[in-house]
Amino acid sequence: MAILQSLRLLADPSRLRLLLLLEREELSVAELQEILATGQSRISTHLAQLRQAGLVEDRKQGKNSLYRLKDRQIIDILHAAAREIPEAEADSQALQLTLDKRRDRVRTYFDALAGKFGRQYVPGRSWKGLAETLLQLMPPLVIGDLGAGEGTFSQLLAQRAKHVIAVDNSQNMVDFGSRLARENGLTNLEYRLGDLEAPPIDPASLDIAFFSQSLHHALHPDRAVAAAFRLLKPGGRIVILDLKRHSFEQARELYADTWLGFSEVELRNFLAAAGFTGVESWIVDREKQTPAFETILAIGSRP
Repeated sequence: MAILQSLRLLADPSRLRLLLLLEREELSVAELQEILATGQSRISTHLAQLRQAGLVEDRKQGKNSLYRLKDRQIIDILHAAAREIPEAEADSQALQLTLDKRRDRVRTYFDALAGKFGRQYVPGRSWKGLAETLLQLMPPLVIGDLGAGEGTFSQLLAQRAKHVIAVDNSQNMVDFGSRLARENGLTNLEYRLGDLEAPPIDPASLDIAFFSQSLHHALHPDRAVAAAFRLLKPGGRIVILDLKRHSFEQARELYADTWLGFSEVELRNFLAAAGFTGVESWIVDREKQTPAFETILAIGSRP
């Protein structure tokens, strides 16, 4: 009966995906939720069934339970089945991202520290002061602000950059930003009309290609990232700030969003496919108000 029960459980692709992950690493329910993008109750139900059948076991670590594969005799079956599960490769990449985060204890500490910044009044301490300080530490670079809108970031970067090229597909935005640049004497800031997938910038001319909440407006975000790769000098870097994948459908109407954000795995895949190396990503902001948007920072270098 135990064998028949195990075979019935293994026939479900979702449980197979769980077992493939737990064969490689002990994971908590929360980590499995993030990797599989599946609700807690469904994962807990699957784990309870697998534990009852003796296929997985768990152990306590603080307040969490960590699950791992118990029955090693089914490993060959799992590996054979993995070739028939389209999501298996993406699950493997998401697992690596989860393990990277688990090891990054220092960043977890500083994420918590940053969350306290600005909540209590301290004379002379402000986000503006911090930003101005960091800008002055930046070397004079050639920067492309891709999908710049009116160019708020472009104008901040132009204080220190050698040259900033702000690209947007709206003539009104380009006209507005150009006028602001003239009024503020920013002679090193240039606005150009163009598309994210084919920015009007010479190849291999940028030190930094910057997407700030613009990639989710692109029709083909992977092509926009590949285009940015071609614009960068060897050793140049791409910087992406964008929304983590969410389910707030109203964003399509309210903000003209084409994509409802991206997962960290998706952004990392875009960068790797384009040829970037040293790819990293982090959640850098979490809004408390509904719909509780989260912001991802992703970076990479052109070899």
